Amino acid sequence: MYICNFCSCVIQAEVCVYVGHPVPVLIAFCNMAACSEYIKSEFPLIDDDLYQYVEGILASGADDFEDSGELYDAIGEVLHEVAEEKSEMDIRNICDKLLHIMKPEKASMINTGSAKVLNAPVHLATMAANLENNVEAIKSIWVMSRDDGLKVDAKKLEKAEAKLQQKQEKRSQDSANSRNTVTAVRLESATASQVTSKKEAKMEDKGNNRAQDIRIENFDVAFGNRVLLAAADITLAYGRRYGLVGRNGLGKTTLLRMISSGQLRIPSHISVLHVEQEVVGDDTPALESVLQCDALREELLSKEREISVSINKGCTDPELSSQLTEVYAQLQNIEADKAPARASIILNGLGFTPEMQQRPTKEFSGGWRMRLALARALFSRPDLLLLDEPTNMLDIKAIIWLENYLQNWPTTLLVVSHDRNFLDTVPTDILNLHSQRIDAYRGNYENFEKTKTEKLRNQQREFEAQQQHRAHVQEFIDRFRYNANRASSVQSKIKMLEKLPELKAIEKDVEVILKFPEAEALSPPILQINEVSFCYSPNKVIFSNVNLGATLESRICIVGDNGTGKTTLLKIIMGILTPTKGIRHIHRNLKFGYFSQHHVDQLDMNANSVELLQSSYPGKPIEEYRRQLGSFGITGDMALQTVASLSGGQKSRVAFARMCMGSPNFLVLDEPTNHLDIETIEALGKAINKYTGGVILVSHDERLIRMVCKELWVCGNISVRSIEGGFDEYRRLVERELEAQTK
Repeated sequence: MYICNFCSCVIQAEVCVYVGHPVPVLIAFCNMAACSEYIKSEFPLIDDDLYQYVEGILASGADDFEDSGELYDAIGEVLHEVAEEKSEMDIRNICDKLLHIMKPEKASMINTGSAKVLNAPVHLATMAANLENNVEAIKSIWVMSRDDGLKVDAKKLEKAEAKLQQKQEKRSQDSANSRNTVTAVRLESATASQVTSKKEAKMEDKGNNRAQDIRIENFDVAFGNRVLLAAADITLAYGRRYGLVGRNGLGKTTLLRMISSGQLRIPSHISVLHVEQEVVGDDTPALESVLQCDALREELLSKEREISVSINKGCTDPELSSQLTEVYAQLQNIEADKAPARASIILNGLGFTPEMQQRPTKEFSGGWRMRLALARALFSRPDLLLLDEPTNMLDIKAIIWLENYLQNWPTTLLVVSHDRNFLDTVPTDILNLHSQRIDAYRGNYENFEKTKTEKLRNQQREFEAQQQHRAHVQEFIDRFRYNANRASSVQSKIKMLEKLPELKAIEKDVEVILKFPEAEALSPPILQINEVSFCYSPNKVIFSNVNLGATLESRICIVGDNGTGKTTLLKIIMGILTPTKGIRHIHRNLKFGYFSQHHVDQLDMNANSVELLQSSYPGKPIEEYRRQLGSFGITGDMALQTVASLSGGQKSRVAFARMCMGSPNFLVLDEPTNHLDIETIEALGKAINKYTGGVILVSHDERLIRMVCKELWVCGNISVRSIEGGFDEYRRLVERELEAQTK
């Protein structure tokens, strides 16, 4: 017996003989009283249940813990609950000290420099001669018995864990109650890795890379622990227009950000512009804000002004005149005098009137400043232009203008869009993001769909043919496996099967299904507005003398330029705004479901989808909330993610689910397709057609309008009128108006 130099514990030493070779083994039994006293000195307020829980963990033995980190993992959370004022470092230091108390041999060896050895060995061979009489003695060498009093009491452990769970739930509830005060959301950021060839790297280092085509090969993109793209390749040929398509949440927007931020490397001489942020509002006029994008023009004009001021002050240096002549030549080469007209044409096409072009940018709303950002990008003409849902902020007139403008785009364009008509009009190529890779197709979206369908059909046929061939060969092998005369044939068949390429069955995309709840039937009249006028001020009349009506069978689409009162009309219909003149009649049991175009701003980014529905409609079972979310494609773990971590389209689905939780019988949808992918827009159209209540829809998505529209209301010229001929007639009117503007 020895006394531990570190903690004064009693040490029992034994020597084990292994295969006739004596090896000293030191087995230390630390006094639990030392650990207990240390814990109570550090945590005087610890209650009995938690203390016994910690003591039980320690009593299980020091051999269970390789280091103090593992001990911290076992009891650290409990100790934090006991003393919240202690930092993580304090608790880790305490765990380190406890481990040293439990494993004194390490400290003893450090203090003394060596281990103590017994005077004589215990010979196993001698003990084995009298095996029957010495079983317990041998067992004492190999088995370290534990005091049952030191084992963890299961009931005490369960009680302690229950108390700890209660404290954690209380802390989570307190955190949930304080969510409204949280102003920032911590999100995982996307990461990218890429393989580049040595040849391209050397050319880039020497500045000899002048290629205009962009190749990003063998790259990965991940968002947190989720892999979005793996070993993907993308090639963008100069002068071609690419449409990037794929389901919501697969990483299309993330890919654009990776390219624009430089995390995915492209040749340094290629200029990239990603239209993502709106223009900052200040006193700069809209037209001037666009002109400032041309850095070379601005630099030359500034230099021209400086030289002119010097000459006007009487400077006779001939060098100045030479510099001024050179500046004028450069301005002429870049056609600087035509820049204001070109900028004005772009702004006008995006809906900025001549008066609006002279207004300071700070006077515009966020949507108009996003249009201004798009105008700046179109004016600056980068080598690679990245657009993410450019049609979301535009009315139909601006969309048609943009489609026509981009068809003559001179450099490379990569655009993410879910507007089916836009994708049929603008792109020369389609990039399909799916299954963590990108497939390229020539032609517009219509050609892509046909080619993809045929490609998948051929792949499925090839797979089925190979499966039949495999089955036929395998049948031969099984039949003649044990036939000596056919042994060589069997072996050749086996080798042939091994060499066949492994084909996989085609995985079809899961069909997107949206389902609106059944609506309560109502007898007419349902909704009527008579002689309604509305103005925000005497000088700002939105519309006057409007007479319209709707029933539960209505499928009404409202169109018109931005600022003509579409959203205002919806709010008057729902009673959010009161008409300046006129009368609004609605059925007393009519319940509106309102989807705002700013739905994202109305969602709690810190809550998950289930919690969001709970806060809006409390008191229902969790299963009902999850069933409602499932009706709009928010299933599984996605329903438990924070809203901030969802894609734009997934947030829209959550907003749909919340809207329908109140069982409305009349839907009012303001720009519902923003951020939805093409498949979800199709599903939305089908869901609207199956819905048993009424629908009034504001949208600029031509595909959706054509799917559901039975009546078209056009806002404009201080009026709202229903037109015959549907959307085709309205598009013809818009195109004639655009032609008149360009003449």
